[in-house]
Amino acid sequence: MNDRTQYQRRVSQERVQCLLCPHMCRLREGQRGACGVRINQGGEVRSLNYGRVTSIALDPTEKKPLYHFHPGSYLLSLGSLGCSMSCGFCQNWEISQGEAPAREITPDEVVTLLDRSRPQAVGVAYTYSEPLMWYEFVLAAAEAVRRAGYVNVLVTNGFINPEPLAELLKFTDALNVDLKALRDDFYRRICRGRLDPVLRAVEMAKEAGCHVEVTNLLIPGLNDSDEDIHSLVDWVADLDPSIPLHFSRYYPGYRMNRPPTPVDTLKRARDLALQRLSYVYIGNAPQAGGSDTHCPSCGVTLIERSGYDVEVTPYLAEGRCRVCGADIEIITEVGEGGEENHCNSPGG
Repeated sequence: MNDRTQYQRRVSQERVQCLLCPHMCRLREGQRGACGVRINQGGEVRSLNYGRVTSIALDPTEKKPLYHFHPGSYLLSLGSLGCSMSCGFCQNWEISQGEAPAREITPDEVVTLLDRSRPQAVGVAYTYSEPLMWYEFVLAAAEAVRRAGYVNVLVTNGFINPEPLAELLKFTDALNVDLKALRDDFYRRICRGRLDPVLRAVEMAKEAGCHVEVTNLLIPGLNDSDEDIHSLVDWVADLDPSIPLHFSRYYPGYRMNRPPTPVDTLKRARDLALQRLSYVYIGNAPQAGGSDTHCPSCGVTLIERSGYDVEVTPYLAEGRCRVCGADIEIITEVGEGGEENHCNSPGG
C-alpha cells in the first residue's frame, strides 16, 4: 500500500503541509486535515484511505449524472471515505464525514472487476464521497483503467489545487462537478470551502479536453433565487453554452432540515437556464420532467429517458441531428442502425 501522499512539504520542525486541496492544512504530528483522511505521521502526510473502498456498485451513467457521455451505459462506481468540504446538506455524510466500514482494493482489482462487468461497463466512476480526497489511489487506478481501454469519470466538488488536478486530468475522460452556488459566502458558510478553486477546476477540465457536466443542488432559501440561478447560468454559458447543466432537487438530511425543493422552483430554474444554455436537465424529481435530450436548434427529441431507462432515438446519428443537421455535443454508444456517434466537443 502506497499511503505516502505526493503533494506535501515541511513548513517547520513541528508541522508538515498538505498541498492537495486549497485548505493547505498545516498538520502537527498525529493531526488530520480538514478532509479527515490525511494525517501527519512521522513528519509526512499520509493517506488514511488509500485503497479503502466503502461502496462498489454498477451504476447507470445517468446516475452520476452524466447525460451526454455514453448514454445508456454503466460505470463501475467506487467510493471511499473523506471530503474536503463539510456541507450541511450532504447526502452521503456517513462516508464523507464519518468512519463507515471499508475493505481493501487494488488498482489491478478494479480492472478485474471491470472485465467481469463487460459489456455493460464502459469504465469507472470515482464517486459517492469526494474522490479527490482519495487522490493517490484514484490516480493509480485511473492509470490502470486507461491502460486497459476503459474510461475514467470523476464526480467531484472540484475543490483541489491546480497541480494535482492537472496530473489527474491526464487520465480523466469525464467529470460531473457539483457547483453549489456562484457565491463565495455560500461556500464558506454552508460548505466550509471556497468558490474560486472550483471554478478554476471546471475551466481546467474543459481546457484539458475532458467531457464536463455541472450539477447544482437547489436548496430553498439558500441558492434558489433568480439572481443565484442567473449568476450560475451566466458563468457556465460564458465558459461553454453546450455544457449540460443539471438542477437537482434537495431533500433534508445530515444537518439540514429545510423542506424539499419545490418542483416549480426546479422548472423555473430550467426555463431560465435554457435562455443561455443548450442542455438543461432536472434531477432527483421524476415528476418534474426535464430529463430528455432535445436538439437545441429544432427541438426534436434525441434521447428519451424514463428513470434510468435510456433510448437514443433515430434522430441522433454521427453526432448530428438528422432533422436539422445541427451538431450535437454528446458522446454516445453505438446507436440504432449500428451507427456510432462521436462527440463534437473538444473532449470527444
